[in-house]
Order: sequence, then structure tokens, then C-alpha cells
Amino acid sequence: MTEQLDVAILLPCYNEAKTIGRVVRDFRAALPSARIYVYDNNSTDDTAPQATLAGATVVRERRQGKGHVVRRMFADIEADIYIMADGDGTYAPADAGNLIRTLVTEQADMVVGTRRDIRVEAGRQGHAFGNRIFNLLYRMIFGTDFSDIFSGYRAFSRRFVKSFPALSNGFEIETEMSVHASRLKLPVSELELDYGRRPEGSHSKLSTFKDGAKILWMFVMLMKETRPFTFFSLISAAFLAASLIFMVPVLIEYFETGLVPRMPTWVFSLVLLLLSIMLFTAGLILDSVSRARTEQLRMHYMTVARLAPRERETSPASSVTITKRRGRKVAA
Repeated sequence: MTEQLDVAILLPCYNEAKTIGRVVRDFRAALPSARIYVYDNNSTDDTAPQATLAGATVVRERRQGKGHVVRRMFADIEADIYIMADGDGTYAPADAGNLIRTLVTEQADMVVGTRRDIRVEAGRQGHAFGNRIFNLLYRMIFGTDFSDIFSGYRAFSRRFVKSFPALSNGFEIETEMSVHASRLKLPVSELELDYGRRPEGSHSKLSTFKDGAKILWMFVMLMKETRPFTFFSLISAAFLAASLIFMVPVLIEYFETGLVPRMPTWVFSLVLLLLSIMLFTAGLILDSVSRARTEQLRMHYMTVARLAPRERETSPASSVTITKRRGRKVAA
């Protein structure tokens, strides 16, 4: 099956010299016909040379952050199916065939390799706890499509890759991918896979608190963009509650005495009430704008071909038809 499809393996890397060579070789063994790309994100060790020696095509992305790397990879590479994994050796290349098989048989646009026993294998209790909290938040805000939104092991259709905006800069990119799929109601699937430990001397680049704060901020921004009515209604309700807290005592006093001795408090409560009304109105308007933008994204997604474009020509020396695929020829 994979021999008939143009598969690209995408490996974003930053200082993974200890593991990237083995990862590339294992992917080559698992998918011999696939093209393997390592995007080096300003590594200060031998990541790039090790990847080159292992047989990968190495590209350097100077903008620091996984989101920048993914945006560059998705823009540069043409393929029918894309496999994205980390270069740290925590994901098994042997599972790539199962990801592709699931993507094809279920005609999905994204298959997420959810991590089995992540708390036991990852060795980072803070990361595991944050993972559970953010996944719960995701299901509450955006829907129940995914149970592991931070998995870095994914298979994509070309249609997903070429219609994904990729606006994030760092580790928030996986969250943005999941929200994009949920927002457009794309066909997605999950496949539970083993998740291993990093080898001795290899360290995670994820900061529990710093990157956790960035991801939380991304949740807020994505909620504002995709569910503006809910977002602004919640803020409006908070202002309304604050307005009533200041307003009710003044009203009680007015009905008892006929006087308003605390005029500044009354004026402040009215200002809060006006802000609440304005925020609610903004939510209504932006909800219509968001729906229109979602329709545009959906229409753009529908215009993208599921398979990579091919130029067909007949060899003058024979009647064999040749298919050109971004610099390589495959007999059809």
C-alpha cells in the first residue's frame, strides 16, 4: 500500500544528535520508499551531520520554535501522506505503517498516535499532570475528538497539510492542529501507541511552566477566534456580576430612602453594565464573522487535492508512462 503512495517523513529537531541517526535509520527500515526530512532548528550539536549520515534530507529553519518548523515543512514538501514524529526516539518508527493504514482505510485527514502509559514512560510527572489538565480543557471547550492533543506522532493527508494555517510559533502547534480539525469537522482518528523514555543524555526541550503558560494562552486565543460568542459572553457575564454587586446596595438604599448618597458607586456600576452589554454585542457580531471564516476555510480545504499533483509524460524511448513527483520519477 505505502509503495503506491508518496510518503514523506517529517522530523523537526533541536539538539537531538544522540537519537536522530537511529530514528532516521529505523524509519528507513519501516518505510523504505518514504522520503525522510529532518528540519534542524538551530541545533548547537551534531544533529544535522548525524541526520545526513543516516540518509535524511536536512533543511535548516532559523526561526526558533516547533511551530515555525512545522509551518516551513508543510509549505515546502509535496506528498500524498505525511508522517510527523519527534527526533528524540520516544516514538517507534515501526508504528508508522499502522498510522498510514488507519489514515487510508478510514479516509481520515489526521491520525493521532495517542501515547499509552505516558505517565509511567515519560518520567515527568509535571508534564503528565499538565497533559491531563489541558486535554480535559480541550474537551470542554473544543469537543471530544481527541484524547491526547500534545502527541507529536501524527499522520496527515495532503488536504490537511495544505489547508492548515499553522500560526503558532512553538509547542502550541499540536493544539492548533487539533482545533483546526475540530473546527472544520474533519475526519480524524486516534491510534494508541507505545511511548518510550528518552535515552540517557537526551533531555526534553519542553518547560513545564513556561510552555504550559504559552499553551494556556493559545487555548484562550483559539477560543476567542473559534468560539467568540462563548468567549465574550463569559467576560460579559463577569462584568454583569460585578455591576450587580455594586448596583444592588445602591438600589436598596434608594428604595428605602429615596436618595442616592453613593453616586460614584452608582455611576461605576452603570459603566460596568455598559461594558457587559458591549462585550455581549461584540460576541454576537464576531460569532457571525467566525462562522464566515470557518466556511471559507472549509471551502479552501475542499479545493485541495487529496493526492499530490503529478505531471505525466510518455518516454520517447518506450511506451512506459512516467510520473514525476517533485524531483523523482516513478514508473506508473
